[in-house]
Amino acid sequence: MSSHAAFIAAAYGITALVVAGLILRAVLDHRLQRRALAALEARGAGRRSRRG
Repeated sequence: MSSHAAFIAAAYGITALVVAGLILRAVLDHRLQRRALAALEARGAGRRSRRG
């Protein structure tokens, strides 16, 4: 292997962790926003796109 193999492997590993973290954050935020929307709709706030 090349003398830079450890650097390259570390760069790929860090990149994979960052991408996985961003995906996890997006999934968790999506769940949070759906709960918030459900709470608003339960209180009677409707969506504008459904009116009309």
